[in-house]
Amino acid sequence: MADGPVLAHLHFGREDAERDVTDGLLLRGGFLPNAAYRAALAGRKMLIIGRKGSGKSAICMQLTADGGRHAGTVLVTPDEAAGEQIRRFELQGLPGDSAKALIWRYLFAVHAARHLTTHAKDAHGRRPDSVKVLARFLKQNGEGADGRLGERVAHGARGLQTSLSLEAFGFKAGLDLAQSPSEGAQALRQLEVVEQGVARAFADVGCDGAHGPLLLMVDQLEQVWSAEPDSVSMVVGLLLAAKHAASLYARSVRFLLFLRADIYDSLSFGEGDKFRGDELRIAWTEQTLRDLALARARASTGAELTEERLWRELFPRTVEGEETAGYLFRRCLPRPRDAIQFLNLCQETAWLIHGRDRITEADVLQAARQFSAWKLKDLSLEYLVAHPFLRHLFPLFQNTGYVVTRAALGTRFEAAAESLHGLFPAYAGALTLPGVIDILYGVGFLGVRRGNDVVFAGDDDLPVQPHETEFHVHPCFRAALGATSAIDLRDYESIAMGSRVVQGSLGFDVGHTFTSRDDRLARELRRSCHSVLAQTGRAVSLAREARDEISRQINGVLDDVHRIAAGTTPAFDVDDQLLSTAHYFDTLAAQLLASGLDDGAGGAGGVARRMAEEARRLRRVAGGSYGSSDGG
Repeated sequence: MADGPVLAHLHFGREDAERDVTDGLLLRGGFLPNAAYRAALAGRKMLIIGRKGSGKSAICMQLTADGGRHAGTVLVTPDEAAGEQIRRFELQGLPGDSAKALIWRYLFAVHAARHLTTHAKDAHGRRPDSVKVLARFLKQNGEGADGRLGERVAHGARGLQTSLSLEAFGFKAGLDLAQSPSEGAQALRQLEVVEQGVARAFADVGCDGAHGPLLLMVDQLEQVWSAEPDSVSMVVGLLLAAKHAASLYARSVRFLLFLRADIYDSLSFGEGDKFRGDELRIAWTEQTLRDLALARARASTGAELTEERLWRELFPRTVEGEETAGYLFRRCLPRPRDAIQFLNLCQETAWLIHGRDRITEADVLQAARQFSAWKLKDLSLEYLVAHPFLRHLFPLFQNTGYVVTRAALGTRFEAAAESLHGLFPAYAGALTLPGVIDILYGVGFLGVRRGNDVVFAGDDDLPVQPHETEFHVHPCFRAALGATSAIDLRDYESIAMGSRVVQGSLGFDVGHTFTSRDDRLARELRRSCHSVLAQTGRAVSLAREARDEISRQINGVLDDVHRIAAGTTPAFDVDDQLLSTAHYFDTLAAQLLASGLDDGAGGAGGVARRMAEEARRLRRVAGGSYGSSDGG
């Protein structure tokens, strides 16, 4: 490690795997093997599915770098030119899915053939006639080693739609295929000739069992995805082609398809159930993100960095009373890209902006606000194709509590529905209250309360159920929305502080003495606060965060009462404190009832009714006068 503070060298890597490889961090100990990687390496799964930023490309890059485990690796990442060619590919007599499966099968056959023409001599020391036939076929059809993917797709498309040059396999310029009843049937027959030639060459070379297979991977399909029917057929065709080719080439070729979860989940086709055993979804937990952070921190600093030192010396021990790593990872969507961005932002805030040699709590809080704004914008962009209206739903949650009920959300949505339907008429069928809840849950924006837990998409495969009524905005987005409290409650304002400001002094009037009436009123105030707190604690159907928020406000009142009893308050009328508290209780009760939270005895309704009862009691104690309530 170079000289200077450890924090100056601390870096958690790049957000994209391609640059991470270039910078060296990914391959220098910054990659964390997970279940998806192990399954891909062992050949147990063919479909690696995950959200954007979940590490699909990192697995792909690591597998490419794992020399010696495979006979070779081929990575197919369609650009717009190739994607457009595949989307437009059609064959008379075949449905779209089947036609696009043929062009993918052709690409796989060509890649395998190109691999065999060099691998046979390099690894096995000989080139059987079947391999020489493949070399002639590639040359005759313009499939040179330096051809771009888009050009190869174009060559294959023209050949399948008209006639491939199959002289190398003993066919005369398509003459032997002229009797095919349709364009699709002729294309299929031509392709089978090529595939059988590739399979024969693998058998003649003796690759099966002699060494690792050729690893053929397809990644970054989202770059050419549009959610249109031809894009759906492009991906379904890919799945069908990989399934067919994996069976045809047996253990000589292994296929790995890296698909974004939103794309894969949008597919609906007859043979979809045949791929369940091939699927593996990337899942990250707080612990695995901690492990990843430590691995990358060590890789960047070159030091024997311990978890203790990372989270207790370089980072502050706690943030807002919460253990720092827990604070950070709870405010990320569970994927490496988010964690990397947040951690790097903390380091940059401390080292680059403030010139510190350790990260402070203030640095983390500053970074958290910036990160939340990034992620809210990124979420709308991530789902721009599937849900172009997503960012227009965020105002429904701005500047309010992050716990929202179905009823309250319904009221807000009803006010915005006409505008949303006008802006997005093609999506009016999805822009209903149940549809919006399902979408916001599916993208990870909202979690649903189940029992004592709040569950987000990925934690539980069960979708939102019609009877579920309480939802929570993910901590990642709360700061950007101004939704940092569980429920929208008026903050308690200390009447004692107000009196000190009015008097122009922050000192205490130590000459103030209590009368017996003051003592009695203070006792009644304490009694009311404890009564409300007790009812809040019993409100088991109320979200824990909501109970905590109510308790925080009531404890603020109780703190003022304790100062009264201790004689450390400035001179003011204790009756004002009592009547102000009564007014504040009424305000909170109204806000709780308006929140739409469970209004039963064990929920917000029970707490609100207890507050209203205590407000009435306090006014009776004061003699029935409403007095001044400006300070509450």
